[in-house]
Amino acid sequence: MATPFRPAFTLLTTYAEYHRDRRNIQTHLVGVPLIVFAIGVLLSRPAFEFAGLTLTPAWVMFALTAAWYLTRGELALGVAVTAMVGALIALAHQLPAAGTAAWLSWGVGLFVVGWIIQFVGHYYEGRKPAFADDIVGLLVGPMFVALELLALAGFFKPLMARIEAHAGPTRLRDLARPVT
Repeated sequence: MATPFRPAFTLLTTYAEYHRDRRNIQTHLVGVPLIVFAIGVLLSRPAFEFAGLTLTPAWVMFALTAAWYLTRGELALGVAVTAMVGALIALAHQLPAAGTAAWLSWGVGLFVVGWIIQFVGHYYEGRKPAFADDIVGLLVGPMFVALELLALAGFFKPLMARIEAHAGPTRLRDLARPVT
């Protein structure tokens, strides 16, 4: 099994190889944030006070993943994905105040919807999700989404070019043809 501590470039290139259909990438831009948000909702309970701060399992998970993102060798991207995930976790902490039924319904519902969107994308791709071969893909997904969104805004062009040079260009797979 490959180490989870590979450089961001290696992780993103491997992940990109599973995500070359533009429709799949578009579904990930919606599905991955929904899943992260849903996990934030579900892990926003129980809350406990520690040194004047309110801590939840979501914030503990965030701290661990932030440390991972920030140490993959692409610091600016690590900061960007950490900020994106942190914002989603902070927003997710608003739902527990609505009561247990709403907290659980929203958390589970958004988690399921996010994964349905992901699997629709992989139908277009004609390929299984990256995490099926490497569980670290679950951490790489948010990094990939942050990179894609920032690249659309004109950032990280050299990194995107290096990844595409290895993974190949994006395309639209002809759904009438079998996957080769």
